[in-house]
Amino acid sequence: MYIKTALGMYINYFLLGMVNIILISNMTSLTGQWSTDSAGISYIISAIGIGKLLTYALLGRLSDKLGRKPLVIVGAVGLAIFLAGIPLAPNYQIAFVLAILAGVSNSALDAGTYPGLVEVFPTSSGSASVMVKAFMAAGTGLLPLMISFIASKGMFYGYAFFVPAAVYFLNMLFLFTVPFPNHRTIRTPEDDHDDGSSKFLSEPIFKKEGLALVVIGFTSTGLFTVAQIWLPSFGQKVLGMTEVHSIKLLSYYSIGMFVSVLSLAVLLKKFLRPVTVLVIYPIITFVSIVTVLTIRSVEIVSVASFFVGFSTAGIFQLSIATITELFWRKKGTVTGLLATAGGLASVVMPLVTGMLSKTGNLKIIFIFDAFLSVIGLVCAIVVFYRYRKLVNGHNEKEFSKSDEKGMNKIS
Repeated sequence: MYIKTALGMYINYFLLGMVNIILISNMTSLTGQWSTDSAGISYIISAIGIGKLLTYALLGRLSDKLGRKPLVIVGAVGLAIFLAGIPLAPNYQIAFVLAILAGVSNSALDAGTYPGLVEVFPTSSGSASVMVKAFMAAGTGLLPLMISFIASKGMFYGYAFFVPAAVYFLNMLFLFTVPFPNHRTIRTPEDDHDDGSSKFLSEPIFKKEGLALVVIGFTSTGLFTVAQIWLPSFGQKVLGMTEVHSIKLLSYYSIGMFVSVLSLAVLLKKFLRPVTVLVIYPIITFVSIVTVLTIRSVEIVSVASFFVGFSTAGIFQLSIATITELFWRKKGTVTGLLATAGGLASVVMPLVTGMLSKTGNLKIIFIFDAFLSVIGLVCAIVVFYRYRKLVNGHNEKEFSKSDEKGMNKIS
């Protein structure tokens, strides 16, 4: 009944995958248009994070009060305006305001879409939420190809903005015509069994595993943000790639994300628990970043970009799944805290890396990125250890069994 509704929401996130990299992918054109530099573009990107950070809590409450459909539609309209406005923005100040609008619109999409998908697919909400990341990865992968085509034809760079803006507008009209579930009456199967009476040997402690998960929310978003902003610049300035070819590093990155999301959709059901993935992925990220830093080969960096995308995809969603499992009595509160940490990272990381870029040595940015992955790994180990201590005997056996199967499968 709601398949068209879900499709419309997924299309929004397919386009959002383009939005996430569209500024950095057109850096040369935009710096000339606004008389700024790469650091200035990174500050514009941080404005998107500011818009998200300031409105996440408010829009979440509006979603519960007004329903999912108004938020999803408003988010699509706002992002269409952002995309159409950026190539026409006459100065940096207007672009900054448009970026804040994009952040607010992104929050509106999140506030309407994630609970909306849970209500559309109440028996498979986890897989439905993970598929959001898959559609975003597909959009992220397609945009560089679109930009390359536009550049090869000598067309105005703004067409890369206008096309997704038009699709957003058309999708908004489509969403007006489809029904959404009644958010006031939907109850998920988890709600019926969430008594928590025998789940843990003792109560989880927020100051330990809870805080560690909030930090993972920050580091996972930070790793994601830094890689998307600076991989093309690294390709150009360190490896000597052309602008068009350097953007392809984002395509490899997005392919890695897509493969990861599809893999997780299978492995999490049969072999692995989220806490195990939270430990494995930062290790892969660290090794991949070190490879980028030490081997100046376009081919090797392309492969490493794939693995950076692979190992950073889905970590934020898995940390939300874990924290809501541990602190099931306050799901909304802990989700808000983790989302706020992610929003803070989306603001801070462009600012910090923008300042680091002024040194003229982009390697410093990726050294900083490697440091973030180490912090995420340490916190993941804390969560893994605490989770193993908290689960009762029956669940502990299942936990070990599933992890052993998963590790054998991966190896």
